[in-house]
Amino acid sequence: MAEVPRIDARGPRFAASITAVLLLVATLLSLVGISTRATEGFFAYAPLSDESFAPSPWAVQQGSLIDRIADPGFLLLLVIALLFVWGVVAPRTAPWGVLYRQVVQPRLAPPTEFEDPRPPRFAQGVGLVVTAVGLVLHLAGVPWALPVAAAMAFVAAFLNAVFGLCLGCQLYLVLQRAGLIGRRGPAAA
Repeated sequence: MAEVPRIDARGPRFAASITAVLLLVATLLSLVGISTRATEGFFAYAPLSDESFAPSPWAVQQGSLIDRIADPGFLLLLVIALLFVWGVVAPRTAPWGVLYRQVVQPRLAPPTEFEDPRPPRFAQGVGLVVTAVGLVLHLAGVPWALPVAAAMAFVAAFLNAVFGLCLGCQLYLVLQRAGLIGRRGPAAA
């Protein structure tokens, strides 16, 4: 079996730091955007008759597809999702990895900790799935889908950046132990 190349473990944490900042901004933008706004005030109720009330529709449900696409939170989360795609398809050329290798790593002491590149790449795919679900649901008019997806991805990136806890990497290892991805047993050798 071929030896898997190892990567400097600080690189994915650096990328997670930048991604966490972008996701925090995307979360904040989506919280003040069309996704969380009721059409007649926050949690407004419109009268149906003299005795009953119904919740007013959300702005994201009433707005056009162009309104949903033009939401700044949507646009930033779309850019982040495209960066996740880049990290999955061509991780060696992804911008945060290149920035780390060209600018940051030469200024640091030589790495003492290396890791398999497959779990961080899988984590990029998990981030892509989470953000893509939020983007699609937002386009479909689901209220709060965009900020919830952005916040979930932010929490994962924050945990990786600050504490070195990569949730996507942990999921990869669980799936690998279950035999669903990664290395195969003796039958595949």
